[in-house]
Amino acid sequence: MLSAFYKHERIARGVEAEVAAMLRELPPLDRASDLMVFDDETGREVDIDLRPAPPTGRGRPALGVVAREVTLLPRHWSWLNAQRGGASAAIRRLVDEARAGARPAKDMHDTAFRFLTAIAGDLPKFEDAVREIYLGNRVGYDHFTHGWPTAIRDHGRELAFGA
Repeated sequence: MLSAFYKHERIARGVEAEVAAMLRELPPLDRASDLMVFDDETGREVDIDLRPAPPTGRGRPALGVVAREVTLLPRHWSWLNAQRGGASAAIRRLVDEARAGARPAKDMHDTAFRFLTAIAGDLPKFEDAVREIYLGNRVGYDHFTHGWPTAIRDHGRELAFGA
């Protein structure tokens, strides 16, 4: 999942193809440095290709879908096919749920640190806010980020402590 920020406001969130499509709709920017895109899993700033998307054939390559083989027992296929959206959608949901629940707190804190360093490193009380993240103190984080742009404060909190 990617999040795009323009001048301290989150303007897009989704998989790369979705975010790129939204960003292509923006009028020309005064400064390219005002637009920042982050990987929500790592907190790192990423570059995405904003050239027009090429026409696609079968499948959903625009969403980054990759076809691979999965070997399951018949009872597994029966259960998957009975789920909302079919087997593929059910597998994607299961993987996303497992990934969301399995992240150690330190990884989440590191992700938030990388994001905040890139976008909020010059904001007041930055060091104090980061210290509170590593202490696991949401209240302290909220206290030190109170005057920050709402989108940055909230996204940092979500990356550090979960939704």
